[in-house]
Amino acid sequence: MPEPRKPNPGPLRRRVVSLLTALTFLVLAVTGVLAFILPFDIGLIGLHALMGFVFVGLIGLHVFNNNRQLAGYLRSRTVWATLAVTAALTGLFWWQPAPVRSVLGWSGNLGPAMQRFEMDEDGMVFDYAPSPDYRMRLTVRTGSAFRVDPPPLVAIWLQNRDGYHIKTLLEPADAAETPYWAFKYDGWAEAKRKAAEMEEADAVTMPTPNASFDPADYILPEAADDAGPYQLLLEINQPGDGQASLVYLVEIRNSDPRSFQLLDLHGYPRRGDDTGDGEPAWDLYFIDESFTTALDLIDSALLTIERGT
Repeated sequence: MPEPRKPNPGPLRRRVVSLLTALTFLVLAVTGVLAFILPFDIGLIGLHALMGFVFVGLIGLHVFNNNRQLAGYLRSRTVWATLAVTAALTGLFWWQPAPVRSVLGWSGNLGPAMQRFEMDEDGMVFDYAPSPDYRMRLTVRTGSAFRVDPPPLVAIWLQNRDGYHIKTLLEPADAAETPYWAFKYDGWAEAKRKAAEMEEADAVTMPTPNASFDPADYILPEAADDAGPYQLLLEINQPGDGQASLVYLVEIRNSDPRSFQLLDLHGYPRRGDDTGDGEPAWDLYFIDESFTTALDLIDSALLTIERGT
């Protein structure tokens, strides 16, 4: 009997392209699923993106090798149905109605955001990661008076030991409800504007009050002893409660790093004498008997800092 003929696998070029396309698609599928369920990882996202470019090139070669068959597909009626399905899915996923957003909510990948804030009835969590070697988390445990409807207004920022604003970490939705942050921020913005004008005029600049507008000089100094201590502040105000906002503070020292620190209630802001240019000035005062439920908005606030070795 004659030996059965083996199927012709086709030219080597076609075999190589088909196998590479299939294997590349496998890598894309696995990394895509992992990127959805795991926290953001630049290595994983980079692998997925770069393999995507390779896949695009292989698809081009695949089309070249199979142009006759694909041309036949394009002349069939099914091409319109597949185009319609693809367009509908693209529009659906781009628009992201509630069901799609619900599915996306299952993802553990929240993106490479440097800052992230979450609030619910049990508390607030703020993450700040300006570097892989420096991760800050502020965890606030809410008190008995805390409500999420309507939510309180919250501002979080950094300032140096002299009280000059360094960086706003969380900007409130309504600056009027957090006047102490607004006062600090406006002073920083004005100082930065004047410094820029002096640089444009090519003048000899004097040191600004906070010595630097770059928060990295405080948070990530080249040497711990080169940077003085700085402070993290949280201002919170519940709209409609008839009480002023409250300010909590903790001091951070690079020369004496602590992994866990509790914020202390520092006072409440009250407008004082206007500045020389007529702008309002705000100072912090000790808590008095006018405060009731505002003192129960926050039970405790813990600052955690992870520093690279």
